[in-house]
Amino acid sequence: MTIDNDDLVRTLAELVRINSINPAFSGGTTDERLVAGYVARRMEALGMEVQSHEAAPGRVSVVGRLRGAGGGRSLMLYAHHDTVGIEGMPNPWSAEVRDGRMYGRGAYDMKCGLAACLAAVQAITRAGAPLAGDLLIASVADEEEASTGMAQVLRHHTADAAVLTEPTELAMVVGHRGFCWLEVEVIGRAAHGSAFREGIDANLRMGRVLARLETLGERLVASPAHPVVGPPSLHAATLHGGTGLTTYAARCVLQIERRTVPGETEAQVVGEVQAILDELAAADPAFQATVRPLLTRGPWAARDDSPIAAAVESAAAEVLGHAPARTGAPYWMDAALMGEAGIDAVVLGPTGAGAHAAEEWVDLESVRQTAEILAKTAVEFCR
Repeated sequence: MTIDNDDLVRTLAELVRINSINPAFSGGTTDERLVAGYVARRMEALGMEVQSHEAAPGRVSVVGRLRGAGGGRSLMLYAHHDTVGIEGMPNPWSAEVRDGRMYGRGAYDMKCGLAACLAAVQAITRAGAPLAGDLLIASVADEEEASTGMAQVLRHHTADAAVLTEPTELAMVVGHRGFCWLEVEVIGRAAHGSAFREGIDANLRMGRVLARLETLGERLVASPAHPVVGPPSLHAATLHGGTGLTTYAARCVLQIERRTVPGETEAQVVGEVQAILDELAAADPAFQATVRPLLTRGPWAARDDSPIAAAVESAAAEVLGHAPARTGAPYWMDAALMGEAGIDAVVLGPTGAGAHAAEEWVDLESVRQTAEILAKTAVEFCR
């Protein structure tokens, strides 16, 4: 099997030039409709059966299936086709190539992986390489915010295993942290700024919460680290309280992001904060506060005996000349959703820099290597 590098670079450039900013980063003015249409056409040209799934208007994910002869294991290759915004980027859609790198929004995070998935299937079909099991490509929307695209795809498709092509610098990621978004509300009593006997300042009372959270955060990062993804952590993300300079704040709202490691649950995370609020209320019966979870995405760890990890490791060693490093990621990926769906997964993708930054680029040779690793993995795994 040979990767058509010219077509691979051309495909990546065409993907980068399509504006697929997640609407969470554009005030709702963009969606993934155009890029999904492009991907669907490319999948059809490869002889794949194509299905589109629209989790919300314009939020389109696409799944292509290359049917195997039967009797083998199925494999899903994954990429997300939404991107973050383009603030500060002078030429976000240029797809300019300089010194072996392609620049532009999404070149690294992560249309490079999508282009590699398409190139891998192309190499397999052109070579006539036999597959017993089905080979799928999932190109999904909304990974950059709430992963509604992958959640929708998993309601309709499954596989024995998956390779996610998030950029990993050609290392093999076998675990990542999760997150839980929490909201704490402290209640005060509005009053004129001169009426100190009547007013209860919710902002100052939130200060008690913040001090305790700082201590909790320090304890979390100093706790024994997970062997793959490191320690848990938290930070106070947003804080809103008060209506004016001459008024006691009637309420103050804090939003927290708590990063979790395998084994931690939403109930545990909420319980940590609730314990702080309970202790503060016990010390001051006039203290009123509540905590509620806003969104939780679980952590993930690959199986210790993962067949797909073994297949990817073998293919990567053949392509790269050495076994890929096994590592964990501190950020969240859709691998967790696959794990929850019972799909054995591993992550490997290209090299580059600038995810969510004003300058973003991907190393094109690493994209080709990723495509070759995917093709070899599929042929080995789908026997």
